[in-house]
Amino acid sequence: MKLIIQIPCYNEAQSLPETLVALPRQIDGIDSIEILVIDDGSKDNTSDVARRFGVHHIVRHRTNRGLAAAFQSGINKALAEGADIIVNTDADNQYEGRDICKLVAPVLAGEADIVVGDRGVRNNAHFGSFKRLLQMFGSATVKRLSNTDITDAVSGFRAISRAAAQKINITSSFSYTTEMLIQAGRKRMAVVSVPIRTNGVIRPSRLFKSIPQFITNTGATMIRAYAMYNPLKVFVLAGLGLFMLGALPILRFLWFFINGEGQGHLQSIVIGGSLMTLGVVAVMFGAVADLVGRNRQLLEQTLERLHRVEDTLRSEAADDRHSRQRVEKLRNGTDG
Repeated sequence: MKLIIQIPCYNEAQSLPETLVALPRQIDGIDSIEILVIDDGSKDNTSDVARRFGVHHIVRHRTNRGLAAAFQSGINKALAEGADIIVNTDADNQYEGRDICKLVAPVLAGEADIVVGDRGVRNNAHFGSFKRLLQMFGSATVKRLSNTDITDAVSGFRAISRAAAQKINITSSFSYTTEMLIQAGRKRMAVVSVPIRTNGVIRPSRLFKSIPQFITNTGATMIRAYAMYNPLKVFVLAGLGLFMLGALPILRFLWFFINGEGQGHLQSIVIGGSLMTLGVVAVMFGAVADLVGRNRQLLEQTLERLHRVEDTLRSEAADDRHSRQRVEKLRNGTDG
């Protein structure tokens, strides 16, 4: 059983050593632990620091592509290196490295596909009051949208089984956390939370520059991800809303018309008819989007099967290599 711990980094040369030192080197039930650093176009010597500390794998982006892209690059590399479990953590040492054993336990036990580290937002001493309220509201929203029982939706400290990682395809350009949960819920994966410890904040977040920007980007990501996996529901609700809104001015016109005062209120028919037409168009868009979504699901299933074929070929190649080594040893023994 191989565990790969991936760490997305952007200009983390100062904080990365402390994070690497805190990572476990041995966990019960895990045969080997390897570390993967994704250098997302850092302008400092992040990659050099990773090499000095003996990181097993380094993926480097030529330019800064964002956290979501770095996360997906890490997942792709970890799968290619044969990881059975992938743990994602941050480079700023926010999460307690020793709690990785808590994250992987439900995956090892076959109880979960994805495990999210719960920072205990409500009572976390490292969070301010406003941040607590914001995180709690956001987590409650994601919990409802994803239909998963998650209490800390934006926690980046999470463990993913190989099978789950093969099904996750991040498309967001901002962050992977909420989109990943919405995808997992839609694909009916087993997602659980476990309590974990956190360390004090050593620097401001590099993911966003202000709280309003974080709210805007996270909200847009959630809406986009939910609409991607529930297009018919989203567009039908929007269409019905527009249709009902358009019915109001038409009913207003009919009221005046019945009372002999219809002249002069024709603008109500124009406005109402326009809104009702938009509602019908929205529903039609929903039907088309749903068909596109079905096609995307087929593509995702094809990609998942391709991953399985790659696993089979990799396993056969490894068995063939071991067979050749045994034959060579036997030959050498005979010659001796």
